Amino acid sequence: MLALSACVAGAFGAPSMTMAADDATGAPAAASSAPSDTDLASAACAIGEEQFLPGDYYYCLATQSYGLHHYAQAQKFFTTAAGWASKPAQYVLGIMALDGDHQPRNRPLAAAWLALASERPQSNYASASATLAASLTSAERQAADQLLARMRPTYGDATAAVRAEKRYEQGMARLASLTGPGGHYCMEGLTTPADVSMANNPEQCPPVQVMTRAIDQAAAKVFDGWTGHVNVGPLQPVNASPAAHGPR
Repeated sequence: MLALSACVAGAFGAPSMTMAADDATGAPAAASSAPSDTDLASAACAIGEEQFLPGDYYYCLATQSYGLHHYAQAQKFFTTAAGWASKPAQYVLGIMALDGDHQPRNRPLAAAWLALASERPQSNYASASATLAASLTSAERQAADQLLARMRPTYGDATAAVRAEKRYEQGMARLASLTGPGGHYCMEGLTTPADVSMANNPEQCPPVQVMTRAIDQAAAKVFDGWTGHVNVGPLQPVNASPAAHGPR
């Protein structure tokens, strides 16, 4: 499950469809401990997160839509999230194709999605991808390779993660420019109708430092394992002495 932080009331649900080997076919199978439709439908998605981590936001919308039985919409949102480097979304799309979940069964497509989901080192999805790949026929493997070649330029980390990190950096830069030291920030979608007064009194919103930490924590999960991502940590003010500016 991905979440901003309990302290800012963010809740981003995730279908926990972990995979195990099917003894009959050798292919991966979804675990039976997936959350209920009610659990998925109750996911609280903050639209303001789209400015920072759209993969996380659209993944949340997808799980919510799935829980509400809006399956075509759920698949659309999972696919959008996959384009923003959401590895859980790519994994779920693979499972849906493998199981024929409200769509025709398509093992090559499932293998392509799982290969994308598992492309990072030490990926939690590597075993599932390898298990399915090992069970493919020669024709299925060839079809999967062709699909992967077409999908990688859009959904592979070399494109999608770079795109997602750029959005994250732009969002954090706007956040820094809109709020000074000691400021507060209201993320759209984290307030309720009972909290409309917050718009007129920003001090009732979480401190910007709290929001920054929460977004950073969610970003660390989104980019976890991506070798192209460098986490430099929060910027710290530097109090240089006058002598530091003199000739050396």
